[in-house]
Amino acid sequence: MRLGRGVLTIWFAVTVTFLLLRLLPGDPAQAVASPTMTAETRAALLAQYGLDKPLIVQYGIYLGQLLHGDLGLSFTQSIPVTTVLFERLPWTLLLTVTALVLTVVVGIPLGVLAASHRGRLLDKVVQVVGVTGQSIFVPSVGVLLLFAFGLMLRWLPIGGAYDVGVYGVAWYGSVAEHLVLPALSLMLVQLGSYVLTMRSTLIDALGEDYVTLARANGLPYRRILWRHALRNALLPTTTLIGLQLGFLVGGAVLTETVFAYPGIGRGIYEAVTQLDFPVLQGAFLFLALTVVVANMLTDIVYGFLDPRVKSA
Repeated sequence: MRLGRGVLTIWFAVTVTFLLLRLLPGDPAQAVASPTMTAETRAALLAQYGLDKPLIVQYGIYLGQLLHGDLGLSFTQSIPVTTVLFERLPWTLLLTVTALVLTVVVGIPLGVLAASHRGRLLDKVVQVVGVTGQSIFVPSVGVLLLFAFGLMLRWLPIGGAYDVGVYGVAWYGSVAEHLVLPALSLMLVQLGSYVLTMRSTLIDALGEDYVTLARANGLPYRRILWRHALRNALLPTTTLIGLQLGFLVGGAVLTETVFAYPGIGRGIYEAVTQLDFPVLQGAFLFLALTVVVANMLTDIVYGFLDPRVKSA
């Protein structure tokens, strides 16, 4: 059942993406045909990419190619879309996984601290930070961090994924330096949701009867907080990770554009400007697959955390 819903979701995303791209202003034929070409050469080139066929026929051909794992050829690079995406995929994975880990590692403890100091100054400060994080826009954060740490202080690189001409151990250090600002940008805009969700659910958990009974039995507050209440409070936060992953990947598109980071997000931006439909379709298919798989994994993890949850 869950797998069927996932397949239906992916089909719907593929169909909507295919149709919306055709509504973009401009002529995609300009990406593959030059004005200086002869009419015969131009017609042959458009036929090669299927741009001379009716929309419904193009859609049918595209679905048929997908079923065979063929995403087509890039209009502008004349290479398979899978090659384009796989070249950029490691950078996007590195960025999103790093941002997600940082968000969870920072957000959950902050939420716990706020809940355990409910009504105090620390709780109010954390709430302000959380609400602020939910209110800011990814590019705005990226530009501010880039200006502060890249241009003014010159502590970190302002773009790219690594320094050219650097090899060996130094290359990994360069990759880490270039990763800091993009990952920090993504973390800051995601952090608020984790902090506020963790705080709210933990406060509810601390008000449950089993917590009152544990206190009456003389168990230390720290043990009750971290070993009993926190486990139940993690359930909604685990769900949030799956739900927010879509926003995280979407934010990566904007972040990679701001920092000229060579991931799939940057590739989407470049493909939009060039009306490179096959690359855009492949990239959005990847995003849809990521969200669907993430939600399925979230359901599985949720079942481990709460055995009462039955798989659909």
